[in-house]
Amino acid sequence: MRPRASLTTATGLALILVSFIATPVAGSSGAAAAAERAEHDRIVAYWTTQRMAAAVPRDLQVAGSPVIPAAKGGIPGPPSGGGGGGGGGGSTAVTGASWTKGGSVDYLTGKVFFTLSGGNWQCSGSVVTDTGRANYSLAMTAGHCAVDETNGSFATNWMFMPDWDRQPASFSMACSGTFYGCWTASALVVHYGFRFAGGFNQQATTHDWAFAVVPAGGKNTTQLDALGQLGIQFSNPTWVDAFGYPAAGKYSGNDLVYCAGNVFSDQYNANRTWGLACDMTGGASGGPWLAGFSESTGDGGSAASLNSYKYSSLKSYMYGPKFNGQTQDTWTAAKSATTNTTVGTSP
Repeated sequence: MRPRASLTTATGLALILVSFIATPVAGSSGAAAAAERAEHDRIVAYWTTQRMAAAVPRDLQVAGSPVIPAAKGGIPGPPSGGGGGGGGGGSTAVTGASWTKGGSVDYLTGKVFFTLSGGNWQCSGSVVTDTGRANYSLAMTAGHCAVDETNGSFATNWMFMPDWDRQPASFSMACSGTFYGCWTASALVVHYGFRFAGGFNQQATTHDWAFAVVPAGGKNTTQLDALGQLGIQFSNPTWVDAFGYPAAGKYSGNDLVYCAGNVFSDQYNANRTWGLACDMTGGASGGPWLAGFSESTGDGGSAASLNSYKYSSLKSYMYGPKFNGQTQDTWTAAKSATTNTTVGTSP
């Protein structure tokens, strides 16, 4: 057992949409605390073992996108010059392997379950810094794991389960079967550019991030960030370690998987997003790309992107949004949000 914390275009574009309201806390008003408790309990009860087992990785097959063309004339690769970069990354590229080195990344990443547009889905997510917001924590995931970009509707029944693979229990006991339990979202915060993209197009891919505001929860009615927090950065990484719970193809969804390597700009998406050699599949969406992460200890690092989409003709590559000022605005808004929130008024 690993150490843990104590506590398509016409030729075929596959976009892997790779693919909480909780117990009351001190400082909440009586009515708000009661409402949070009731909603948390309702969401936890909703996610029966049967619903968890049936939740689908949010993967889409997109046909005929005029914005993101099918790959032509070869496969893009990382820039020359070798690995290392990003302030603490490794030097050996990894394109998909079980994470076995322990460290805080184990319990700061987890599974996300949610209901969206009539279906139940699963993704990945992570705990990111909230710079000291009292009584609430922040979980980061992909935009498409929080809102339907085709119609702008927000997800419901949104739940995060950290350190899933420590004790997945094959869904046998739902929340009570996992090591830490479950946290539910009192608010989901996304950018206008994703929510009103109208489809998973270039606008959506460039804004594919979301933050969930998470009150106390889990088995012990504690703050999620008591486990720790990942940093977040809004500048360009060079080398990243990407994490997630892929649940399609050769992956089971019960194992924390990682990739590591140099990032490069996606030439098929007008260089607006990042690429990484990585074979993770559906279910990994929303898992963090960490710059400055220590592969020797499993600790540290700042989220600089996340698992977002893939091309059917480039299955060995994962792509993610470039975190920027709009990402920072979304994160800043999440630190005070009390209801579902859309940041910005244009892409």
